[in-house]
Amino acid sequence: MGALLIHGLTATTAEVRPLGQILHQRLGYTISGPLLPGHNTRPDDLNRFRWQDWLATVDEAYQNLSQRCQTIIVGGESTGALLALYLASQYPEIACILIYSPALKLIVSRFDLIRLYLIAPFVSSMPKGSLDSPNEWQGYPVNPLKGAIQLLKFQEVVKKRLADIHQPILIVQGRLDTTVHPTAPQTIYDTVKSNVKEIHWMENSSHVVIIDKELDSIAEITIRFIEKSLSQPAKEHG
Repeated sequence: MGALLIHGLTATTAEVRPLGQILHQRLGYTISGPLLPGHNTRPDDLNRFRWQDWLATVDEAYQNLSQRCQTIIVGGESTGALLALYLASQYPEIACILIYSPALKLIVSRFDLIRLYLIAPFVSSMPKGSLDSPNEWQGYPVNPLKGAIQLLKFQEVVKKRLADIHQPILIVQGRLDTTVHPTAPQTIYDTVKSNVKEIHWMENSSHVVIIDKELDSIAEITIRFIEKSLSQPAKEHG
């Protein structure tokens, strides 16, 4: 059994490490947590990569893990959740999907979106309006603007692939999230073709739910979902 866990934009693998440790200790999973290109170096580096580069990195990690494990689950936080969704649409043999704070739609005004596209060619990055993250979070304190535009482009790509997803899917969203639009989880839930699917709202968690104060509850929800999903006959997965 293997689990591929993918961190979010501007973050590091520290974002998914606690969940990975839980899945390893509780279920014995082999864990892969790739570092996305442009991360954990300098913010300017993130502007040098496209979403296709992030996808190529997680695809390679998936291929490597699949050589070691017969059954693989894929999960991600924020942008990492979108990468997990893309992989699930591409590889129907993925056993189930764990989606945390999926960045399918952001809480951002139309004015700010227009401004982003206008200034990105001239300004490398801008300070984050709100870090909206627990103390355990590691990553860039600014938003590299060209990297942010790549996320916006990737959102549109993933939206078109949601209907190709049939695997069991768990969606977990923090009620205090100021980054992801609250309609994003339901949009995913309604569009995927999965027969086994759940949404869980965490009342006291912000954007990075898997290192926030309700991690213990999320871990229990996640483990129950994995065990339920893997016990389903293959035909029920679509």
